[in-house]
Amino acid sequence: MSGYTSDQLVAHATADAQMVPLGQRARITGIQAEGATSSTIAFKSGGVGGTVVATFKFGDEGIDFYVPGSGILFDDGVYLDLTATPGVTITFT
Repeated sequence: MSGYTSDQLVAHATADAQMVPLGQRARITGIQAEGATSSTIAFKSGGVGGTVVATFKFGDEGIDFYVPGSGILFDDGVYLDLTATPGVTITFT
């Protein structure tokens, strides 16, 4: 198909994980996560000890979020730190 202006990739995790490799720049453009009581997901740039760039808190309803504009920028990979969340899927460029 033609007409696409960017390449979207998808990553899924069910535990804390390096979703986009260290050293790779990425922009998260969409987030989906299963909900549970007092769920939290934090995305870091720079690995497990890196800088928290974005945090989302939600309940049993889960989250299905399209990031407007150019997305959330990560200069050094994307690390996911999750709490009480069965699974997280991101789309990114």
